[in-house]
Amino acid sequence: MQDEHNPSQSEDDHLPTGHQQHAIAVVTAPPDRALALDLEGDDRSPEEDAIDFRHLWRVSVRRKWTVLVSLGIVFFTVLIATLLKTPIYRASTIIQIDRDTVQVVQVQGMNTGDAYAYADDTFYKTQYQLLQSMALSQRVASQLHLANDPMYLHLKDPSLWSKLRSMLLHGKKKEKTTLASDSDSAALGDFVNSQLDIEPVRDTRLVQINFDSTNPQLAARISNAIADNFIAANLEHTFNASAYARRYLEQHLALLKQKLEESETQLVAVAAQEKIFLGADGKSSLPADNLAALNVALAAAEDVRIRAESRSKLAAGATGTALPGDMINGSIVAQLRQNRADLMAQYQERLSVYQPGYPLMKALKSRIDELDKEIGAEFGNIKSSARSEYQAAHAHEELLKQQMNEVKSQVLDQQNRSVRYGVLARDVNTNQQLYDALLQRYKEIGIAGGITNNNMSIVDRAAIPDTPYKPNLRNNLILAIFFGLALGVALAVLFEFIDDTLKTPEDVEKLLRLAVLGVIPRLKDTTPNEAIKDPRSAFAEAYRSVRTALQFSTDAGVPRTLLITSATPAEGKSTSALALARNFAQLGKRVLLIDADLRNPSLHRTLDLENTSGLSNVLSGAANPQEVIHNLPESNLNVMTTGPLPPNPAELLAGGKMLSLLTVAMAKYDQVIIDGPPTMGIADAVILAHIVAGTLLIVDSASTRRDVARGAVKRLTAARARMVGALLTKYDARISGYYYGYGDHDYHAYGGDQAKLQKQ
Repeated sequence: MQDEHNPSQSEDDHLPTGHQQHAIAVVTAPPDRALALDLEGDDRSPEEDAIDFRHLWRVSVRRKWTVLVSLGIVFFTVLIATLLKTPIYRASTIIQIDRDTVQVVQVQGMNTGDAYAYADDTFYKTQYQLLQSMALSQRVASQLHLANDPMYLHLKDPSLWSKLRSMLLHGKKKEKTTLASDSDSAALGDFVNSQLDIEPVRDTRLVQINFDSTNPQLAARISNAIADNFIAANLEHTFNASAYARRYLEQHLALLKQKLEESETQLVAVAAQEKIFLGADGKSSLPADNLAALNVALAAAEDVRIRAESRSKLAAGATGTALPGDMINGSIVAQLRQNRADLMAQYQERLSVYQPGYPLMKALKSRIDELDKEIGAEFGNIKSSARSEYQAAHAHEELLKQQMNEVKSQVLDQQNRSVRYGVLARDVNTNQQLYDALLQRYKEIGIAGGITNNNMSIVDRAAIPDTPYKPNLRNNLILAIFFGLALGVALAVLFEFIDDTLKTPEDVEKLLRLAVLGVIPRLKDTTPNEAIKDPRSAFAEAYRSVRTALQFSTDAGVPRTLLITSATPAEGKSTSALALARNFAQLGKRVLLIDADLRNPSLHRTLDLENTSGLSNVLSGAANPQEVIHNLPESNLNVMTTGPLPPNPAELLAGGKMLSLLTVAMAKYDQVIIDGPPTMGIADAVILAHIVAGTLLIVDSASTRRDVARGAVKRLTAARARMVGALLTKYDARISGYYYGYGDHDYHAYGGDQAKLQKQ
């Protein structure tokens, strides 16, 4: 198996073969298949598709300065803008608009609402548009003489905000801050219309006319003037419409009267010329009446002929005495059949006694034959009668058809002569109807035009406002706080999305699929050596918790050979390795701490040890392990430094001597902890992870990037390393936003110096 690790390396002659096989059996145990996870898959869980408000809260707390700065900028910007803005006053007049006017005489077309009778919604929308029309605004401006009104002229003075904006824009848009010329009526109307707001009161017929202005007196005057002029315009429209209708009807009545007289004269002349005689109703009636009577008679004759023809065909097609019952009824056939049936019954009765040749039987047979002849004769008469009836009906029908053809000719001749007469008659009738309708409408308008009441009235007139309508400082500041917080949270989430470092234990477990065996708090005003010396400190207690977690990391307890590595340098590997080694030594275990970072060692500086000889000498065969091991003052803890830095660290670590060293160390020590190099960029940590029984990955909170950490785990897993978990170092709960469990330093204090712990 050594040849599989590095075929170029030979066996170590200084170690027995039995020890080598024991080391191979222990330190190269196959890694847990559960660690061989797809680290390139989707990191999101199904719950991440929904909004996690707790996550938003933690992100906001973690980046509280981003949120607070955004809130402050928005808040003070809105505050300054609100204070610099000129106060606007709003005056409101309430009017009532009824659907229909009250009239003594209801005349179609005279009600204000009839023009919009197809929909109330359309009617009221029309009124709202009329209130906002430019014509009404110009009428109000003209009535109030705004061109010479001091209040209006005072509005031309630019406000502080306008002056500031003009200064910023260097006068490029100065014309927009000044009002139009006083003589321009269109500009005055535009001024009134631009500050006007029509607000219907929900579920009522009331409408609120709002006018905004920097002058409260002017706002009230214009608001009331709009209501007054709107009502006056509505009355004028009603009276003008009535007067126009009367003039229009008078002109058309005269024209229609003349046209009616001319059409009646032409109608009489045509009737005399064509010799058309009219009935009492003014229509020619004799030929048409005769044609109608003949048509009815012909229909009846056809019905009689059809029934007679049907009976004749049935009688002609019947064989023997098989005739319908309705043809037999009323004849003697039924009586003859009854007599024959009686004789036949007697004959059959006596046939059982006498022979057919017996005189009495012959007499009965003769009588029956006579009845058969009579019945046959009677059936022949019935058939002849049906045939005669059909022939008579057919002849009557043909006669009626001849008469009807003659009357049709007469009617067609009269119709040809009456075409022009009919056209003139319809013209006379149409002119008469139009004349009567216009005359009736003219009389109704004359009665109802002057008694129509107005359907609009003022409910509440506008008073002079004493408080500004806008800007509303309170509402603006509330909105500023809301949008400032929203912007701050959005920026915090954005920065959090951009920040791809691992910060919390949840990040490590979710993204790296590794169990977090412990969380080491960040030290601020002290060094790790000083903090670890205080057994009641949170720092020392955190490493004791890691020691306990390692005891349950595998089925066999703590791995005999444990590699401490990280993805990148300066994540706390050496500190963690030293702290864990001391904690295991405190349990009475014999512990060997090996500094295997042959590129940038640090344990000898931390422990103030000489580094003239060490691991590199052992791996190169220049020294024995016992010669380079340092005994620390702490009992049961020995340290092997790196020694001189070799030019080929990966080749030395991949050789069989490293495996042999671990085998010999496990025979003498209970726990071997290796302070390894970083995983990314070099192969040293991967080689060591393959030959040890367990690997612990160190993750620097808020410093280690996700992709780098996942790459490290992927490399270690590919090397079949047995990953026992991860350790999160330099954790600051206030920065990470988690204030439960991991970051509560006082929980580990056991009543120690609170001030000192808080200082840490």
